[in-house]
Amino acid sequence: MLNQTGIQTGNIQWKRRPLGMLVVLAGLSILCLLGACLAGSESVNWHILPSAFFEMIQGESVSLTAILLSLRLHRVLAAFLTGGSLALAGVMMQALLRNPLADPYVLGVSGGASVGALLMLFLGGAAWMMDAAAFTGAVAVAVFLYWLARKELGQYAGSDGGTRLLLTGVILAFGCGALVTLLLSIAPDGSLRGMVFWLVGDLEGASMNGLSVVVLLVVLAIILKMARSVNLLALYAEDAAALGVNVAWVRKSLFIGSALLTACAVSNAGSIGFVGLIVPHLCRMALGSDHRLLLPTATLVGGSFLVLADTLARILMAPQQLPVGAVTALIGVPVFLFQLYRFRGN
Repeated sequence: MLNQTGIQTGNIQWKRRPLGMLVVLAGLSILCLLGACLAGSESVNWHILPSAFFEMIQGESVSLTAILLSLRLHRVLAAFLTGGSLALAGVMMQALLRNPLADPYVLGVSGGASVGALLMLFLGGAAWMMDAAAFTGAVAVAVFLYWLARKELGQYAGSDGGTRLLLTGVILAFGCGALVTLLLSIAPDGSLRGMVFWLVGDLEGASMNGLSVVVLLVVLAIILKMARSVNLLALYAEDAAALGVNVAWVRKSLFIGSALLTACAVSNAGSIGFVGLIVPHLCRMALGSDHRLLLPTATLVGGSFLVLADTLARILMAPQQLPVGAVTALIGVPVFLFQLYRFRGN
């Protein structure tokens, strides 16, 4: 049982933690955003960057530089928002299931989004209709899963509740995968390429929408407020309730928050893999497992990582653009294997 000295020591350690690291990461993230705006098949001279941004602020994008920056800025901000949402959802899902292999897609939410988006592509709907259908499909699967596992979510993650929740999500993911395969098999050739790019993950045409921003900020604020409880739940799952943690509330909050973040990210950019899996591990290896620092750090690093991956997707074979999901997978596989075998070596 934690004593008064232990609590005070924990607070002192937290005060001494490198909170300046968050400021440094925020600054690096801004530099990453600026660099991504400058990079592309048409290079932009950084000397004229201030005047171009001033044109954008005034709403008078007349010069070629201002037009390029305006187009790239929307995509870069969408990439940062999507990457930050996926990384934060990954941290929350790993804490919920107490499983280092958990990622935002493990419970089938992305499968519901895929079914909705591909169905709308199959029917020839507009871009906004596809985004709405993807979000609706993701939320529908999340609500159905919550209804099936609502009792288990009140138990600690080491019990059968965690296993049942995971198995139920995997089964729903398989069902959605079967529907996706069916849609791909009957889709006309004109729609097939767009469907495949969406499934791999593509930021072309993505935009920074207000709903995703609100969801990310609200979920991050709520989970940060209960970060101490998340720490206790992760370390002392069986005894968390005795330590004063409202297990049912924390676990349901983690599930709902991660589901909303995943729904927003997938509906905006498709199923981009590995961001929600490797970024939490990298941050945990560098800064430890304290969720008070891990949650905001993973958000910043995840956003920057996806911005860099999308920049590579734009410039590697310019003017042809690669699906960013393929780039994150090519980066994520060796990085994850390195993490895995380094952990085994220790």
